[in-house]
Amino acid sequence: MRELAELALDVTRIKGAVYADIRIIAVKGESLIIKNGQVSHIHCSEDRGFGVRVIVDGAWGFASSDELTRNEIKRVAAQAVKIAKASALYKGRGVVLTPVVKAVTHWSTPFEIDPFTISLSEKIDLLLSIDKALRQVKEVKIARGNMEFQKKSQLFASTTGSFIEQESLSSAAGYAAIAINQDDLQIRSYPSSFGGQYMTRGYELIQELALEENASRIAEEAAALLKAPQCPTGYKDIILDSSQLALQIHESCGHPAELDRVLGTEADFAGRSFLTPDKLHSFLYGSPVINIVADSLTPGGMGTYGFDDEGVPAQRWYLVKEGLFCGYLTSRQTAPEIGLNHSQGAMRACNWNRLPLIRMNNVSLEPDQWNLEDLIADTKDGVFMETNRSWSIDQLRYNFQFGTEIGWEIKNGKKGKMLKNPTYQGITPQFWQACDAVCNDNYWVLWGVPNCGKGQPEQIIATSHGAAPARFRQVMVGVGYVK
Repeated sequence: MRELAELALDVTRIKGAVYADIRIIAVKGESLIIKNGQVSHIHCSEDRGFGVRVIVDGAWGFASSDELTRNEIKRVAAQAVKIAKASALYKGRGVVLTPVVKAVTHWSTPFEIDPFTISLSEKIDLLLSIDKALRQVKEVKIARGNMEFQKKSQLFASTTGSFIEQESLSSAAGYAAIAINQDDLQIRSYPSSFGGQYMTRGYELIQELALEENASRIAEEAAALLKAPQCPTGYKDIILDSSQLALQIHESCGHPAELDRVLGTEADFAGRSFLTPDKLHSFLYGSPVINIVADSLTPGGMGTYGFDDEGVPAQRWYLVKEGLFCGYLTSRQTAPEIGLNHSQGAMRACNWNRLPLIRMNNVSLEPDQWNLEDLIADTKDGVFMETNRSWSIDQLRYNFQFGTEIGWEIKNGKKGKMLKNPTYQGITPQFWQACDAVCNDNYWVLWGVPNCGKGQPEQIIATSHGAAPARFRQVMVGVGYVK
C-alpha cells in the first residue's frame, strides 16, 4: 500500500500538483435486523478503494477508484490533476492551506472483543430473545432490533511527507417497541432511538448495554403511552435527558459551527448558519453553565480518531465557553478565512470515493454539578422529556422544534404522570441562554449519532455527543397556540 501511495504522489508532482494526498481505505461491515421474531436483514460487506486529492493552479481536483493496481493508481492520479486544471479555469479565490506537521505513525481504536469473532448465531439469538420479551406485552404489535459492526483500515499519505495508518472499529445495538391500538401508535426505544447506541468499541459494548434487562420495561412504557395524557401546551421548565440533549447539540450547535456552512459552501444542500464570523468571541450563545467542546480524542466516540482526513492530528477545543461563542469546526482551507493559522482537524470523508468535508467529531456539553434527583426536586412546574422521536430546524440552524418519545409531568419537585407526544420549540440562542442547570458527570453519556448527512453527493457519517440531563426555563411545549 505504501508503494502505491508513493506512486500516486509522484505522478501528481510530475503532472504539476503543488499539493496532493491519497487515502487508501478498506471497510468491513456487518448489519443485522430482527423484526417480530424473524430475521429480516443480514448484510455482510467488504469494500476497498482509494481517492486522490490535488491542488493545481489554486484549485482542487479529486478522482477515485476501487481498483488497487499500479496502472489504475497512475491513471486516477493523472485524472485528479486534469480535473484540478479544469476547475482552475473557473476558480474564484485560489486555495490557501494552513501548514500541517509531517506525521509518520499508526493509530487504532482500543477494544476488548472483536465483534467479527462473535458468531452470527450468537448475535441473532440475543436479538431474538429481546424481540420475544418486547412482544410479551400485548399492545406491542411491532418489535424490531438491530446490531451493526464496522472495521475500517485507512492509509493517508501526502506530499508533506505524512504517512498515517489508522484502524477503527465500531459497534452498535438497539431496539424499539411499537404499541398500537385503534386510536394511536406509540414507540419506545432503547438505549436510544434511530438504532440505539453507537461507539468505537468492540463487542463489549453490546454486553454492557443491558439490552435484555430493559426490554420488558420498554415494552410496558410503549403500551402505557397509548393511555397517557397528551403533553400540555404552554411555557414550562423542561428537563431533557442526555440522549435527547445529544441531538439538540448536534442540530443547534454542531452544524452551525461547521465553518464551510458559515462560508456558504453547504448552502445549496444542507444550509448555512446563524453563527457568522462577526459573532466569534462576542456572541452570547448560551448561559454561563453552557460549555460545549469539540474533540476527536474522547475514548469511544464515533468522532474519535488519531488524525483527520487531511493528516491534521486530533485536538480538543471549545465552541462555547461559559456561554460565549468562541470556536468553529475548521479545515486547512477554511481556517485562514477567519484568521487561524492552523486547522483543528475536522475534515472527514465517509469513504474512499468522497472528498473530505468539515464534519462534527465529538461535540459535547460539559457536565456541571447537579444531581438529577435534586434538579427535579428544584423544578416546580415542568416536563421531563426523554429519547428523540422527531426534529425540525431551519436552514440557518436557528428556529427548531423537537419531539421526544416520552415525557413525565413535574409538579412541585416530584416526577409524576407519564405524558405522550412531548414536544418543545425555540430559537437556538434563546434556548441555550435559558439553561440554568446541567447534571454532573455521573449522568454524562457519550451518545453516537450514526446518520449525519452532508455534501453533494451526500455523505452519511457518524458523530458523537456527550451530555448529562439539563434544565431549560420557560420553554414552549406542546403543539397548540398560546397567546
